[in-house]
Amino acid sequence: MKTAAALGGSVAAILAFAAVPAQADEHQAQLSVLHGVPDLVVDVWVNGELTLDDFEPGELAGPLDLDAGTYTVAITASDAADDSEPAIGPVDLPLEAGMSYTAAAHLAEDGTPTATLFTNDTSATEAGQGRLTVRHVAAAPAVDVLAGDQAVITGLANPDEASLELDATTVPAAVAAAGTTDPVIGPADVPVQDGVATIVYAWGSLEDGNLALATQTIEGLHSAPAGVPTGLVEVQETTSPALYLGLAGVLALGLGVGARRLAAARS
Repeated sequence: MKTAAALGGSVAAILAFAAVPAQADEHQAQLSVLHGVPDLVVDVWVNGELTLDDFEPGELAGPLDLDAGTYTVAITASDAADDSEPAIGPVDLPLEAGMSYTAAAHLAEDGTPTATLFTNDTSATEAGQGRLTVRHVAAAPAVDVLAGDQAVITGLANPDEASLELDATTVPAAVAAAGTTDPVIGPADVPVQDGVATIVYAWGSLEDGNLALATQTIEGLHSAPAGVPTGLVEVQETTSPALYLGLAGVLALGLGVGARRLAAARS
């Protein structure tokens, strides 16, 4: 996130970064933002400027190349005139040069709106290998992730993540309730590509039946981390009540008050 002038002033300009991979230098950070709160359209204000207008669930903005520093972010109801009455925030987001981040606004396990700022691992992978990361940002209990019939990630709870370094291949992945081996979703083929980080998010609410699965890719892990672009999120909707599977860490302050204000704004 950054000021509207630096962003180019529109959501279209922001989303263009996803289609044309950005190349951050050693003085900049990269930030992507995932909106994972179902049924809620919001506006995002950065340093007092409208940066994301009518930001909808399932959307990814970024990656954005930002100068290192601290950005003040406020979240309002959609179409607010300004950020004087934020639903969430304002809060300060410090970004370090040379780092890659994904900020996810999502639900906690109990369904409370919350947010997590993830630091993306852009370290080099071995030749012929890719990185698979699973991030649990859904209102659902802990899970095990299965490859075939073997649990390769166990007890993954909201808002944790777990990563695997794997040979480039297609993994038949499935998800089961923690401590079980009976899949509650999948198996689904997940491609692990050479030199690519594949990040899988599960978001939404089990109880409300609006869970969705999103995938983000970061390429170029055989090159210097400063040259790593972040790919567009691909979203797959699912209404399966059996799915158990982090916009921003910048929202972490004021979420309790924000949740009430958002509810009032929507009523």
